[in-house]
Amino acid sequence: TKRFTGLGIKDFQVQEALQKLNLISKNPKEWQETDIHSFVKELRKNTKPIIIAANKADLCKDLDIIKKIDESFVVPCSAETELLLRKASKAGIINYSPGEEKFSLVEGKEILPQQKKALEVVEGVFSKIHSTGIQKILNNAVFDTLKFIVVYPVEDETKLTNKDGDVLPDAKLLPENSNAKDLAGLIHADIAKGFLHAIDCKTKQRIGADHKLKNGDVIKIVSTLSRG
Repeated sequence: TKRFTGLGIKDFQVQEALQKLNLISKNPKEWQETDIHSFVKELRKNTKPIIIAANKADLCKDLDIIKKIDESFVVPCSAETELLLRKASKAGIINYSPGEEKFSLVEGKEILPQQKKALEVVEGVFSKIHSTGIQKILNNAVFDTLKFIVVYPVEDETKLTNKDGDVLPDAKLLPENSNAKDLAGLIHADIAKGFLHAIDCKTKQRIGADHKLKNGDVIKIVSTLSRG
């Protein structure tokens, strides 16, 4: 395990790979070439995950290639199309939310000929790869590959607001299996230092520092200290 520390690989990750491949009780000196290859492949996959954004996929002439792509590893994308859609949405020309497979014109909004032509190009992209792929690869990278969860910290457990009255004002990304105190530390080091307990706003139950958080949890942190 010491040989992997320079790569940021933890002992438990090495143990997990060994157990999965049934190599835990086998002396490394007795490993076959196939054992070494399988171990390195498993360790790399779990500790250095990779996902590829196949940008400009809309320019691909052979659409069968896109159909054959394993989208858990490679996601067809068109960043230029996503940028165009977001600019058009910000300008109030279209209704579009990142990740959607369609857009609609804002009713009563006059558009210029060049804008209409650009949106026709977008429709052509959607007909090929269904969406721009940008939101999909972000979701895949964060939630599927890196195994993060989203947790919503609030100050009022009843109204689900911060001190200014904003509903669900923040969304925090944490690694899977993070606990309530990890969330406190992400908000502010002082809040974690003075951590007393937390409240699961969905169940209204008090939870401790070691309570494992789930994706979509809404949590209030109770601390003796506030943000510095």
